[in-house]
Amino acid sequence: MLAGIGVVTLVSCEDDAVPLRDPSTSSSQDIKYTYAATADSMQTATYNTYLGGNNTFIQDNAGNTTFNYWPNAHALDVLVDGYIRTGDQSYVAKMKALHDGIKIKNGGDFNNVFNDDMIWLGNACMRAYAATNDTDYKNTAIYLWGIIKQSWTDDVFGGGITWKQDTPYSKNAVSNAPAAILAMRLYDADHHPDDLEWAKKIYQWQKNNLVDPANGEVWDNISIQDGQTITNKDWVFTYNMGTWIGAGLRLYHATEDVSYLQDAVRSGKTLMTSSKLTSEGLLKNEGQGDGGLFKGICVRYFTELIEEANVDSSTHNDFVNFLQYNARTFYRYGITRPAMTSGSDWKVAPTGTTDLTTQLSGMMLMEAAAKLKAESILE
Repeated sequence: MLAGIGVVTLVSCEDDAVPLRDPSTSSSQDIKYTYAATADSMQTATYNTYLGGNNTFIQDNAGNTTFNYWPNAHALDVLVDGYIRTGDQSYVAKMKALHDGIKIKNGGDFNNVFNDDMIWLGNACMRAYAATNDTDYKNTAIYLWGIIKQSWTDDVFGGGITWKQDTPYSKNAVSNAPAAILAMRLYDADHHPDDLEWAKKIYQWQKNNLVDPANGEVWDNISIQDGQTITNKDWVFTYNMGTWIGAGLRLYHATEDVSYLQDAVRSGKTLMTSSKLTSEGLLKNEGQGDGGLFKGICVRYFTELIEEANVDSSTHNDFVNFLQYNARTFYRYGITRPAMTSGSDWKVAPTGTTDLTTQLSGMMLMEAAAKLKAESILE
């Protein structure tokens, strides 16, 4: 659970959300949901199936050995999940080998033209540092953060971090809210005021430019096309909702400004009800490839919202029921056994090729469910 603060403020919103399907009545109660054991099995299966050269992970389970930077960053995150949950020291060696392997596979440097790739790795490294106290991880995150900040520009859209180092006229949610989270993780580690100011600045820019003020939907990007400024409001993805929630929660705890928590709750409610994000109580199928990772990232930060003590009980129960329905549905129907593979549709077990991205999302869901069950939040 995120660290508490001195002032308790129960946050609610007037427009109480009702999920598209009532998850509290949609799962049989006579099944024993062994989330931790399932997470263990998925961790083992993924390591045995997807491990490639230099202790990094390959693209899929059908022979494509391509190395992709950002899914490997999330693979590090998932190994950290396993280590925190179990305390099994074998994870420590796997984590370090993956960290070092990413650098080798990326040409001997962690620098990458995609800012979001580096942000994902920076966040995973800070979690690995917090779990192991190995300063190599923090040094990597600090190095990446120094590069990422250089892509902030005031003269285009009044601020924001560009999607790529070479795309000055495209600024995306994926290169901003996760950067605010990274800034906050660095601030939590070393308490440099500049990191907190960066997080505030990034968050406010995204709120002004890429968040619907009415319902907290996060729009994917703003860009200049043919001389016109275009905000892409049609692309609303689960992972952008999750990272926006995660950034708001961290700033709330650092500043005690309740508006950050209100933003997170508003977006959390919309996540459960918007047809752009959810279908019949389940986070939407966003395909394999890059989209395969979106739901897992969303779950990682939505879990933190569930753990937040200063949310009113009715809203908290809605959040719990929503995630529990997703976890139970995936547990019963979304895993191919004994291969322990995860598809992009959490109510259908995959057949054929399963991308690493999709596999990692399912693992994030099971690790989150195991964590919340251990905390007596999920049944």
